Amino acid sequence: MLRKTSVLAVISVAVFVAGILVGNALQPLHAQSGKKVFEIRTYTANEGKLDALNARFRDHTVKIFAGHGMKSVGYWVPQDGPLNQNTLIYILEHPSREAAAANWKAFGADPEWQKAAAESEKNGKLVAKVDSVFVEATDYSPIK
Repeated sequence: MLRKTSVLAVISVAVFVAGILVGNALQPLHAQSGKKVFEIRTYTANEGKLDALNARFRDHTVKIFAGHGMKSVGYWVPQDGPLNQNTLIYILEHPSREAAAANWKAFGADPEWQKAAAESEKNGKLVAKVDSVFVEATDYSPIK
């Protein structure tokens, strides 16, 4: 009887430890898919096009983002030159990286966006370069 109890105890501990190990192994996958992420985007506008780019965001893009679950955190232009002549920086909040990919895909296919982009670029392309960085808030960040 004591031997049977010992075997059951060892099996129970082994199952418990295996569960912890599997859970820890899967945690990065879960964190990536279930953790809110922020996307910092920096646009370098073509020469003389920053005002038109800001107008497109103000008049169209921000509203279309919201319709696709892309939460605007903020939009900025640098104060100092030369970046204040051609740079727009903004941050979007997404529920996850996967949601961000789906949101961008839907946004790009949106007829309202396609029309706004085409109309705003009648006199030339507005954006020369886009940089995007995904970040997550630290445990001490007020924006968590």
